Amino acid sequence: MEYFGAIDQGTTSTRFAIFDSEENQVAIHQIEIEQIYPAPNYVEHNPDEIWESVNTCISEVAKKFDLNKLSSIGITNQRETTVAWSKSSGKPLYNAIVWQDTRTQDICDEIINIESLKDEMLHTGLPVATYFSLTKIIWLLRNVKKIQDAAQKDDLCFGTVDSWLLYKLSGKHVTDITNASRTLMFNLHTSDWSMPIIEKFNIPFTSLPNVQPSLSLFVKNTELLKNVPITAVLGDQQASLFGHKAYQVGDSKNTYGTGCFLLSNTGTDIVQSQNGLISTVAYQIENEEPVYALEGSVAIAGSSVQWLRDNIGLIDKSSDIENLALLVKDNGGVYFVPAFSGLFSPHWDPSARGTITGMTRHTNKSHIARSVIESVAYQADELLKAFELDLGVKLSTLSVDGGMTANNLLMQFQADISNLQIQSQKIQEVTAFGAGLASYVYINDIRLDTISANQSREQTWSPNMNDNIRFDYLNNWNKAIGKAKNWM
Repeated sequence: MEYFGAIDQGTTSTRFAIFDSEENQVAIHQIEIEQIYPAPNYVEHNPDEIWESVNTCISEVAKKFDLNKLSSIGITNQRETTVAWSKSSGKPLYNAIVWQDTRTQDICDEIINIESLKDEMLHTGLPVATYFSLTKIIWLLRNVKKIQDAAQKDDLCFGTVDSWLLYKLSGKHVTDITNASRTLMFNLHTSDWSMPIIEKFNIPFTSLPNVQPSLSLFVKNTELLKNVPITAVLGDQQASLFGHKAYQVGDSKNTYGTGCFLLSNTGTDIVQSQNGLISTVAYQIENEEPVYALEGSVAIAGSSVQWLRDNIGLIDKSSDIENLALLVKDNGGVYFVPAFSGLFSPHWDPSARGTITGMTRHTNKSHIARSVIESVAYQADELLKAFELDLGVKLSTLSVDGGMTANNLLMQFQADISNLQIQSQKIQEVTAFGAGLASYVYINDIRLDTISANQSREQTWSPNMNDNIRFDYLNNWNKAIGKAKNWM
């Protein structure tokens, strides 16, 4: 039996997992990380805490499993979140600015009005939005003196979380092409940093990481990992797509995590969406052309349950929400739009705000809980409709993963509201599995077309909703979206 591992550093937690060559999860350790909200619209993480969480997860797994048995390790990470650190000391110069952070909206407005960059921005495949790394880097350069001083001394590194971890592990300043494609300053057509964008905002080129194929040798050996090589790095949603074995054009998946992310493989073609989706790199194998994907991104999914738990105090733990919601037969006319960071795909409306509509004297906390669950399905349904329009196909099934797939009420409502079959996977940690599998594929030079596409299905949900009821639900959701967009 052979084994491979994965570091999975996500928005709300860090994991280290081990899988065997028969696709069984052998060991895992997980730690939550602190969400820092220093001001309205600000979301930050402590980079040192991220690094220590990785150390702890690896050390805990090593107590149960001999890491020397691993053939390879992959890294997968929350994307777009931006870290700045000193080249010489390896110490962070500011908290990591998280992808959900919207403090940079004024910078987005500035960029949108720069005529000379319009074509170059199109080449990134992304809309100008606070979601992506570019505006976070500009903000850091303009507002943090430590970073300004480091830039002058050529002692500055910018990177996404994968780059930060790789630097701490090896001292190398590198990233992979999937993470680079999420920065809003990477040209998908040339597979390189966009110099017009970088020079326009005086971003030191030497502060940016070198870009490698997703499946390539990143780190040959480290003491922490018992000299096991790191041979794959993928942004978390791309790792999930790889873990779903979505290697053929049209293969799709949806992940229900902190956010909600629907990706579809478009092969070596960069598909330009006409319906609010984005173009991104799915993965690249060393010495091969990049494979691309269409993506729909929802900012707030599982994190809306955390908000209900931590900010409102309606539940004690996240898993309580389903039982609370099941105390009522329906949402009682209540609709929740979790536009805490504006609205991402397909709306791209940064001015939208979180909204609860339809409340009456009859409304109770169970209706609120149910509306929070249902909001995730409504947002995913919007993505599905955009995909069907862009790709000209009608989906009949959807392969899903992520922590929220354990919520039976959500999965059934998704099947009902989208009128398709939902299928979850036997492997719950599909993102970590995808990164680990990619590392194993590289180290053993395995061709993707030889990997069995058969997935072990854990559970299936089929639609069971009257068309008229579905129409009414969707109509009311669209009204709620309208209120979230016009909240003032």
